[in-house]
Amino acid sequence: MKAAVFHEVGAPVAIDDVSVRPPAEGEVRVAIRAAGLCHSDVSAINGTYPTPRPTVMGHEGAGVIESVGPGVRTLKEGDPVILSTLAHCGHCPECDVGRPTLCWNAPRPSTPFTVGGKPAYNFANSSTFSELTVVRASSAIPIPREMPMAQAALIGCGIITGVGAVLNRAKVEAGRTMAVFGAGGIGLNIVQGGVLAGARRIIAVDLVPAKLEWAERFGATDVIDARAADPVQAIKDLTGGRGADYAFEAVGNLKAIGQAFESLAPGGTLTIVGVPKLDARADFLVNALRVDRAILGCRYGTARPQHDFPMLAELYLAGRLKIDELITRHYALDDVNQAIEDLEKGELARGVFDISQ
Repeated sequence: MKAAVFHEVGAPVAIDDVSVRPPAEGEVRVAIRAAGLCHSDVSAINGTYPTPRPTVMGHEGAGVIESVGPGVRTLKEGDPVILSTLAHCGHCPECDVGRPTLCWNAPRPSTPFTVGGKPAYNFANSSTFSELTVVRASSAIPIPREMPMAQAALIGCGIITGVGAVLNRAKVEAGRTMAVFGAGGIGLNIVQGGVLAGARRIIAVDLVPAKLEWAERFGATDVIDARAADPVQAIKDLTGGRGADYAFEAVGNLKAIGQAFESLAPGGTLTIVGVPKLDARADFLVNALRVDRAILGCRYGTARPQHDFPMLAELYLAGRLKIDELITRHYALDDVNQAIEDLEKGELARGVFDISQ
């Protein structure tokens, strides 16, 4: 089969002939139908985040169960699924209380693939830039059969990360105000998470005019071009001098994180969704927390995949969640390097690979 394989930092991703082992105890093998390209893939490929090599890339995808390993009772051949990057165990204390993003037993990268006769690693417990992949059964989440695969794929990372940050982590209250710093794929889903939560005002901030236009289509009530205006002052002007009740940073940029914090109203909450470099440190005025401001981290939308993925699929099917509008461009897997270039140029909300049928 074909797969997109990361061999060396700075080198193009290769489309290689790859094999994958059968599913072991508690695992399933999935025929990938569609996969989305995410900044996390690019961060691994460009060396921002250390990744073992060679690695079969991709972590946002959907497909159909091709075969099941021993002990799997909840899935069967032919089931349509979205892949989750968590691979949570389901029985540790955190999983037991519904916090799988904090699972104590999350697996380390393994080598289910073979490339050129040598073992190759999986990426983010999933490896979706491949015609077939092997994952823990807990990472394959059943969805309605009528859910289209390209749209389903995006639920597995970009949508849950953004919408989940609003609904699961910040728990935005209806009638409150929000500011979203960064209107790319994640930021747009934070915006529509605010719509689902009933936020009264959703203010999007970005440096790229096209992304601000996207944000308006996804439900932003106001947009701020950070090249032309100080976003902190602009947010305060839009909120009667008070600031936003909730702010979200979706880029991983330290300056934007600082601005998002400064834009908060008393009692406001900043949720950091973007991922800065691993050694990044931010400075902020500690005294500003005394008026009940808070700063939250957020991993993977604080997701509960077995609950959240089917819910998001049903919201899409009911016309309440925008996914068609997220897909800027479709690609063949052979065009992976072109897709990466397009993403880095800011041309994509989401690019989707159509992998197999």
